[in-house]
Amino acid sequence: MTQRRRTRPTLLALLLPLYAGGLAFAEGPADPLPPETRTAVVALAAKGTGPTRATEWVRRLTDEVGPRLAGSPGDRAAVAWGQALLRELGFVNVRAEEVAVTAWERGVETAEVVSPFPQRLVVTALGGSVGTPADGVTAPVVEMKTLQALEEAVKADPDAVRGKIVFFSRRTVKGEEGPGYGANVPMRSTGAAKAGPHGALAVLVRSVGTSTNRFAHTGSTNYADGGPRIPAAAVSNADADLLERLLARGPVKVKVVLGCRPLPPATSANVIGEVTGRETPDEVVVVSGHLDSWDLGTGAIDDGAGCAIAIEAARLIASAPRRPRRTIRVVLYANEESGLAGGKGYFVRHGAEMPKHAGAFEADSGTGAPQGFSWNAAETLEPAVAAVAKLLEPLGAGTLRKGGAGGADTSPMLPAGVPLFGLRQETGRYFDFHHTADDTFDKIESPSLDKAAAAVAAMAYAVADLPGIHARPAAPPEPKPR
Repeated sequence: MTQRRRTRPTLLALLLPLYAGGLAFAEGPADPLPPETRTAVVALAAKGTGPTRATEWVRRLTDEVGPRLAGSPGDRAAVAWGQALLRELGFVNVRAEEVAVTAWERGVETAEVVSPFPQRLVVTALGGSVGTPADGVTAPVVEMKTLQALEEAVKADPDAVRGKIVFFSRRTVKGEEGPGYGANVPMRSTGAAKAGPHGALAVLVRSVGTSTNRFAHTGSTNYADGGPRIPAAAVSNADADLLERLLARGPVKVKVVLGCRPLPPATSANVIGEVTGRETPDEVVVVSGHLDSWDLGTGAIDDGAGCAIAIEAARLIASAPRRPRRTIRVVLYANEESGLAGGKGYFVRHGAEMPKHAGAFEADSGTGAPQGFSWNAAETLEPAVAAVAKLLEPLGAGTLRKGGAGGADTSPMLPAGVPLFGLRQETGRYFDFHHTADDTFDKIESPSLDKAAAAVAAMAYAVADLPGIHARPAAPPEPKPR
């Protein structure tokens, strides 16, 4: 006699009773989610307990296109790729909405300690930086921990950095124990602009990242209008440590060669596709990521993952038995990394439609597990948002944080009062990889990406299906100069 094999229940089978229990418990006059909306949200959230196609979209983007620096051939290929994929998946009104972008070329980038001991340094030019002369810049290095330290030094001695290479050395720390990414970005973005007027010849910035690997982290640098433009590069954390050790012993001279240069203005585009709403298709909820990337890696976590989350969330919603009341609009933004031309351009082009934007979501925090959402909308939406968050707890995505601008690309909508949502994710290793040559497909964590896509699908569906648009009052316009 053969024994009957006992089958194990799947994770989905275990979770569905919990969701259903929540449904039975919460339904009633006080339930902020209409029954049909809750049913759809429950089903979408449950999609995160199994494989989705989100990882497939990152793989295809990184393998078929690769790096996507704004204005580059890779950027143009990405715009074509995005439109083709959205059409393949059955989205409607697929188009590319052109925006003007600044273009820039990296070129050669080398650096070395000349004295006291010859050593090669791993550096990468900061986006938008001017290049050095062909034979480079060779000069003594002066260390500044922060921009404030630079200001204090030149106040005490106006010639403190004249004829020197300024090295901003403060490290980026994980967690809450010290200065994180946001605190150190100003050294990268404005260090050259601050040091140039005081006679500095170039700037080296300790990589604004947490990796101990020998990769340099790029990112944008900006110059003041009419001010001097000096070369700027990031140095890997390992080599920044070397410079600090050598400087502690005495004078250090470094040679930097950068072949980067600005290119003529170029054209890129926001890639858009839609899932038409069943009742009010002229009202929209945006789900988005940014399509461009830096040129060192293939932009898998920054922001191929975010694009995949947005695309997959919309695909899951499109496959639901009941479409939401409003249209879901996928937006893959252009030029987030070096100017936000995509986000700004979207706002300008669709400015008249802002009152009909019921929400805008952005994912731009990599591949880590979803933790919840930041949200900025009228208080009347809070009960519904909280109810959806409760349903997302099995995915680990049940926390809410009030405030914020959703994401960099959706932030131009903030003054218009559009309800904004930012996907919050675990980012423990995100700053090890982003903006480096190590941002590649192998860093993608598929189970986390599945949960993130489902969480966005569930919350976006609810916002798109609820009665009314829960906008905040529009911010008053800034007074015009007199």
